[in-house]
Amino acid sequence: MGRGVFTALAFLTGLSASAQDFHVTQILQSSNLLNPGAVGVYDGWERIAIQQRNQWLGGGATYMTTGLAADANFFKNDRKPKAHLGVGVQFYNDIAGSSGYGLQTGSLAVSGILPVGNGSQLSLGIQGGIGNRSGNMSRLIYDSQWNGNGAYDPTIVSGETGSLSSFIYIDASAGLFYQFDGGQSTFARNNDMKFQVGLAGYHLNAPLLKYRSGSQEQLARKYVGMVKYSMDIPNTKLAFDAQFAQFIQGGHFESILGLILRRRFESGGKITGLNQDAFVGLGVYTRLKDAISPTLQVDWKGFHFGVSYDITLSALRYGYKGGSLEFSLSYTNLNTALFKTRRKGFR
Repeated sequence: MGRGVFTALAFLTGLSASAQDFHVTQILQSSNLLNPGAVGVYDGWERIAIQQRNQWLGGGATYMTTGLAADANFFKNDRKPKAHLGVGVQFYNDIAGSSGYGLQTGSLAVSGILPVGNGSQLSLGIQGGIGNRSGNMSRLIYDSQWNGNGAYDPTIVSGETGSLSSFIYIDASAGLFYQFDGGQSTFARNNDMKFQVGLAGYHLNAPLLKYRSGSQEQLARKYVGMVKYSMDIPNTKLAFDAQFAQFIQGGHFESILGLILRRRFESGGKITGLNQDAFVGLGVYTRLKDAISPTLQVDWKGFHFGVSYDITLSALRYGYKGGSLEFSLSYTNLNTALFKTRRKGFR
């Protein structure tokens, strides 16, 4: 009974307020969720990433988010900075609770990336896609379906008349992104620094959501600001990443901070670029007034792996036992582009 009631309350609460997006803890590993302008802004040529989040492990029901994203650079010159394009696609599947209430999204993003100084890049990105929402309320269990002997009887009519409609909507987003990469202006070991800042708007067309026949609401526009600062600590094998992201959607706010300390266990070549630095990192993310998430990260030969575990601090911890487990895995083609011969013609 508790599982069905908990899910029903979460669902009905969501309907009574403006509709909200799902969230992930390792948000800064998902550039397409932070800023369409960040698509294609990274060291390398092509990148593919997957992300998996199992939320509320002790809640007795499925709350799972799975993402797949890929982006690539076009017209990029690895020897001389020049204006180029970033193109990316993303797919997400978010399933919530016993009703199997789900959100499936797919989108395409294009960014224009312009060098604006030594090591600096400014980019503007636009993103368009579709979303689908659906669920099955008949899978929920209600208090009225328990008989007088304290047992659940599915043949008892719940008396609930609500149902969910499956619907598709169009979505549009845009973002402005800036990056300064100090590593482009020095060959010195232990003197690398990178700074990123961005502003983005999601669901700018405020699409209509039609959960039930005869009723509808708008998906609230979401505004995202982010800052990330990474630096090698001189004369050591250590480096750190400091990260902050602020989300504003309707009347809801979410703030995520992260600090990761990394140790280099394999050194790459600054000049040739044929070998890349490898790191292992430990740190923590926190969603203010909600959760704290110890995190482990490994970077090796273009691969990035991250695992985090949310420890809930808010009142939600009384509704279930256990936290949320999240994995991320990405691969960046760092040294040479796919279809290298064709790309040489672009230069």
